[in-house]
Amino acid sequence: MVDFYNFLFSWQLFPEKGSYEAGHRPKSGIYKISYREESQLLQVLTNWVSLEDKAFTSEYLVPSDGSTRQLGDVEETSTVHLILSSSLLFEVIFSQNKQETLRIRHEITPQGLLKITQTHVNESGKTLINTELYHKQFSVLPYAASASSAVIRQNEEGLIRHQALSAMEEQTQLQLDQIRKQIELLAQQAQEIQKRKDLSMIIYSTKLGFKPVIGQTYYLYEKEDDSYLLSMIAPQEWGTKKAYFKKFMAAVKLLADHTWISIG
Repeated sequence: MVDFYNFLFSWQLFPEKGSYEAGHRPKSGIYKISYREESQLLQVLTNWVSLEDKAFTSEYLVPSDGSTRQLGDVEETSTVHLILSSSLLFEVIFSQNKQETLRIRHEITPQGLLKITQTHVNESGKTLINTELYHKQFSVLPYAASASSAVIRQNEEGLIRHQALSAMEEQTQLQLDQIRKQIELLAQQAQEIQKRKDLSMIIYSTKLGFKPVIGQTYYLYEKEDDSYLLSMIAPQEWGTKKAYFKKFMAAVKLLADHTWISIG
């Protein structure tokens, strides 16, 4: 679904960047948002691991069109509905007996992170706010939010899966970092070659009155008529003839591949 496109990923939690008024800071986890096209339901699946290495999972479905969905038995009057503000912001509201108990704000930050703000009203009526940040990959939620929200259960299988995912994530991230560095190096090398090519095109467009020697330093000038001059004379050596050129461009050197490089 286009409106939710920015959210339909698996997100991984930054545990150290969260703030928690309800529950405890988790060790790690996964927050996955997906869309069921056949039923037009948005699915939110969360897995998290506590500091005691206990794994938990939670899941709920909410209509993407903003209509209200009943949770559990009708007699409990627990409901969930969604408010879509933009392609970068939507909220899920859980209610019990028409009284809001939990509001989950999903927001894509300018840095491309998923910011989750959970505003929870506990049994005594006190409002508690938890804030978390996630990056695209795998993520978690750290606590049971309310009796009217999705069922949360401890899941040992989830711990095994989480450990495997964490190992996989670490290894693939190392490989991606290596490839990224190689790409950056190749891009830098390509830029240097392009600079040498551009400089060489300028120099070979000049009228050369001598045969350049590989490894020898020469001096490139721009003349009054906007053409270029390659000379063996350095700027400080022109004396009274300095007016012959308009601007000193660079000291250059001829390389073995017959390209030119600026050396100052």
